[in-house]
Amino acid sequence: MQMPALLQKAGLRKRSKLFRMSRFEKLVVFLLVLFSAFMLLPLVYIFNHAFKPYQELFVYPPTIFARHPSIQNFIELFNTTSDSIIPVSRYLFNSLAVAVLSVFVVTGVSALCAYPLSKHKFPGHKFVFGSIILTLLFAPETVSIPRYLVVSHLGIMNTYWGHILPMVAVPVGVFLMKQFIDQLPNELLESARMDGAREFTVFLRIVIPVILPAVATIGIISFQSAWGNTETSTLFMQDEQMKTFPFFISSLTANMANNVARQGAAAAAALFMFIPNLVIFLVFQSKVIATMAHSGIK
Repeated sequence: MQMPALLQKAGLRKRSKLFRMSRFEKLVVFLLVLFSAFMLLPLVYIFNHAFKPYQELFVYPPTIFARHPSIQNFIELFNTTSDSIIPVSRYLFNSLAVAVLSVFVVTGVSALCAYPLSKHKFPGHKFVFGSIILTLLFAPETVSIPRYLVVSHLGIMNTYWGHILPMVAVPVGVFLMKQFIDQLPNELLESARMDGAREFTVFLRIVIPVILPAVATIGIISFQSAWGNTETSTLFMQDEQMKTFPFFISSLTANMANNVARQGAAAAAALFMFIPNLVIFLVFQSKVIATMAHSGIK
């Protein structure tokens, strides 16, 4: 008899919090719920749009929900390469491999760059950090030709490294991780060194756990950048089997005689492009919030 009574009391406490709200607070809660539902409409539209048959794709005014859901768009997407040597699955695999490898390489390089700038005051460290921040002023188009020459001279065209290396330098990642490492007390690092820990051990066991929110945030940014990138496939990949899924999407409706052909396949491809970004953000959203709050050791 005691357990149901406790559950009833807990339920009454939860309801009592709502009852204790003023009319203005209830109105604010209602408006926030309403705005949240409104912000979810684009997500609902993307999912429903991929399952709309052709007669619903071009309805005016457009509808959010699919009246007669169908998987025909996905069948069309995978059938577009039925006459080609390279299947759609190859483009998807390339994009997934490049995105995952880019996350590890970008976060690792950013952390390894930020740590000495923060905790090893070598001569000229302020100039190096200032130069990194200065690169934020350059538009991506200004470095396209130098980037092409570097990739060409390194001989990494038509390889996965040709996709990854051009995206390794992320000044925002270095800046964000340095701000987190700056909060780490020097005494903590010195005590670890006195106990016999090597520099790499200090970096892995002490520094990395502190900057995990920044690592997650930069990981999301680098994943989204690599997952939706078409530049490397256009400039550095002449071999069709090394090109990525975003490049394949851009070629779906290109050079078509009308604006109707393959629109269903494009809708299904857009859903494939969106789902990984959504999953990655939902998994690491708590770390992103911690980064925005600038958490860490004070």
